[in-house]
Amino acid sequence: MNQAKPGVSIGMPVFNGEPYIMEALNSFLSQTYTNFEIIISDNASTDQTEEICRQYAVKDRRIRYYRNERNIGVAKNYNRVFRLSNGKYFKWAAHDDVCAPEYLERCVEVLDHKPSVVVCHTKTIYINKEGEKYKVYDDYLDFRSSRPHKRYHDYIFLPIPRWNAVFGVIRASELKKTPLIGSYLNSDKVLVGELVLRGEIYRVPEPLFFRRDHPRRPWQANPTLPLRQAEQAWYDPTNVGKSTFRTWRLFREHLFSIGRVSLSWYERTWCYIYMTWWVKRHWRDLARDLILQWPQLFLSHVRSSPANGATG
Repeated sequence: MNQAKPGVSIGMPVFNGEPYIMEALNSFLSQTYTNFEIIISDNASTDQTEEICRQYAVKDRRIRYYRNERNIGVAKNYNRVFRLSNGKYFKWAAHDDVCAPEYLERCVEVLDHKPSVVVCHTKTIYINKEGEKYKVYDDYLDFRSSRPHKRYHDYIFLPIPRWNAVFGVIRASELKKTPLIGSYLNSDKVLVGELVLRGEIYRVPEPLFFRRDHPRRPWQANPTLPLRQAEQAWYDPTNVGKSTFRTWRLFREHLFSIGRVSLSWYERTWCYIYMTWWVKRHWRDLARDLILQWPQLFLSHVRSSPANGATG
C-alpha cells in the first residue's frame, strides 16, 4: 500500500555544509508539525556533508539524500529538490539556516485555512556564524489584496535588500507553474514576484526563521573571478565568461512572469505599466549594464569569428 503523501516537502540543497547542516536538520526534526519529508541534494560536496546526511537518512525515514556527481550550480540544485518533492506544500531550506519548532505548524495552518494564500512565511532573526541572534528583520512581504496588480505594485517597489519569503512554505501546485529559480542573480526576487501575482503572501508576525549571516558569501569561494562573474558562476558554472546584462535580464524576466500568469486585461496592463516605472527607477543600472557588458560581448564575438581562426 502506498504511503500517504507528506503535507510539506522540505528541499535542502547543500554544498560543503559540514559546519551547520546538523543544526539545520535538527531544527526540522524538532518541528511540532511532523507530516513532512526532507529532500537533500548534495552538490558534490568535498567535506563531511555526505557522511552526515547519510547518517541522518538512516535514522529518520522522512529524510532522502541525493548526491550530484558534479557541482551543477546553486540554481539547478535548488530546482532539483523541488522536482524530487511530493508534498502539498514546499519549503526551501538553506543548510545553514534554522527554524523555530513552531515554524511549519504556523505556516501550514495559514495555508490550510486561506486558499488565496500561496506563500506563508514569518519574520526573520539574523544569526551569526556562532548562532548568536543579532537582528530582527522584517521584509514587509505581506500582501493580502484581492487585486493582483495591487499586490505586484506593492512588491516590485518595496525597497528591501533581502526577500526571505522565498524560504517560506509555498503551495506546490502554484510553484510548479513557475520556472523556479533562474540561473541569474536575484532570480529569487523574480520568482516571489510571480508568486505575488498568483496569490497572496502571508507573513506570520512572530520571528520564527533564523537566517545565518556569513562573513564570506558563497560566491567569494572563487577569488580568481571578478565579483560579477563569480556571482553568476555560483548560480550556474556555465555562466563563466558570458555577458550577463543582469538588470536587463531582471526586466525581461519580470515581463515574462507577468505574461505567464492568467490575469484580466486590466490587471495585466497595470502590471506592465508598473514595469515602465521600474525602468525609470533603474535606468542607471540598465545603462551601466550596457557600458560594462558590451565590450565583453564584442570581444567574445571577435574571438569566435571565423576570420580570427574559429573552425566552426
